[in-house]
Amino acid sequence: MRESESGLPVEPVYGPEALAGWDPAVKLGEPGAYPFTRGVYPTMYTGRPWTMRQYAGFGTAVESNARYKQLIANGTTGLSVAFDLPTQMGHDSDAPIAHGEVGKVGVAVDSIEDMRVLFDGIPLDQVSTSMTINAPAALLLLLYQLVAEEQGVPAHMLTGTIQNDVLKEYIARGTYIFPPKPSLRLVADIFRYCRAEIPRWNTISISGYHMAEAGASPAQEIAFTLADGIEYVRTAVAAGMDVDDFAPRLSFFFVARTTILEEVAKFRAARRIWARVMREEFGARNPKSLMLRFHTQTAGVQLTAQQPEVNLVRVAVQGLAAVLGGTQSLHTNSFDEAIALPTDKSARLALRTQQVLAHETDVTATVDPFAGSYVVERMTDEVEAAALELMGKVEDLGGAVGAIERGFQKTEIERNAYRIAQETDSGERVVVGVNRFQLAEEEPYEPLRVDPAIEARQAERLAVLRAERDRRAVDAALAGVREAARGDGNLLYPLKDALQARATIGEVCDALREVWGTYSPGETW
Repeated sequence: MRESESGLPVEPVYGPEALAGWDPAVKLGEPGAYPFTRGVYPTMYTGRPWTMRQYAGFGTAVESNARYKQLIANGTTGLSVAFDLPTQMGHDSDAPIAHGEVGKVGVAVDSIEDMRVLFDGIPLDQVSTSMTINAPAALLLLLYQLVAEEQGVPAHMLTGTIQNDVLKEYIARGTYIFPPKPSLRLVADIFRYCRAEIPRWNTISISGYHMAEAGASPAQEIAFTLADGIEYVRTAVAAGMDVDDFAPRLSFFFVARTTILEEVAKFRAARRIWARVMREEFGARNPKSLMLRFHTQTAGVQLTAQQPEVNLVRVAVQGLAAVLGGTQSLHTNSFDEAIALPTDKSARLALRTQQVLAHETDVTATVDPFAGSYVVERMTDEVEAAALELMGKVEDLGGAVGAIERGFQKTEIERNAYRIAQETDSGERVVVGVNRFQLAEEEPYEPLRVDPAIEARQAERLAVLRAERDRRAVDAALAGVREAARGDGNLLYPLKDALQARATIGEVCDALREVWGTYSPGETW
């Protein structure tokens, strides 16, 4: 008997007995209705397909802007911005710690000048933009708002998402800056600010994707992600917010693996758990507060550098799993991402994969194609039970923060990653082109390379910025940031003032570091 990715048994045959005692009214409901097992909208893709995003960003703002325009011309319906590591960590491109990393895994954004270039010629009232940024999420959101206002686009018309999920950084990804307590304060401040200023913006994308990339199973992925979501809701409620004032703008971010059946079951289970938690624990009354809306990215960790063209097949299968699972938006990885940044051609092929799924298959013709499937409904129940068991253990440790303090999630994920590695090494888990069906000699491939001179050019831009701006205005604005950080008012207003005065990302983050300090692994929370 085979096991699923979560270690659950997969039977060779499923029949009616698999759903003995199973109540469709309780387990399924109708599409677009509680418990949202069948999807968050009544019509799903029969009305229109999911938002097609392509995660992109590299080098300078000029280069990334050109890629975005190309993607839009090719049919992308939403942008997704990748930032380089210095930006993610709140450092300017000319900081010594940034050396060698500028523009490598995303675009370098140091100030409002870069943000202007990044979205030059892109109508921000017509495009939805997702930004994968966490610790300094408030700053990139505010820069986006400022640039939109310069374009004449009022903030209330802006649509998009900031990831803003710092808890998973402590668990799996590591791009944290500040200690958890002030980081959670920033999250709550963003919730309040967006309700007042940018009401159509998704204020957080609570991410299981990065946990999955670190080795989490499907059950672990949704359990630890939903536990983080509960922590954010508790934080906002404790700060005095009504749950229905912010919960409709919460969103999630999951992976899609090649194991189609379990991935579909995972998405269905996650929706059902979240709806129940929001209604029963938090007393949410607005149906939109109960909806688990999510973005999906195909599994980068399953891409291989060996025979990279085979990744086209993997990505198509993974994208199909996401669509059958009812995702609201999707990024399909490029086949060459295990080697380097995607080329123009590979990025276009990744987008074309989504377009084939949307327009050449029949999976968009009906809502929830797998409803009532013996195997999928049974697997949904089993993944749900496994996730709830893990969530119960997190609660026993004091919730997501208490469990993170004790290293629970990290240890569980690492244990599963080790199991996967052992199975791959032994050949029990087949990876085409890696441990079976190898080539004697790999075909040559010319990857996209980032020009190392980018770092020097960014430093020159920063020198010009600092020479031209009003230094007194910058100093006064940064003093306002420090004062606000010591108080309890909403930080986003003084942060916006500082960025508008042309303070850099690094300078603003340094002002916050002076007050809050930085977090190091192993510190007491």
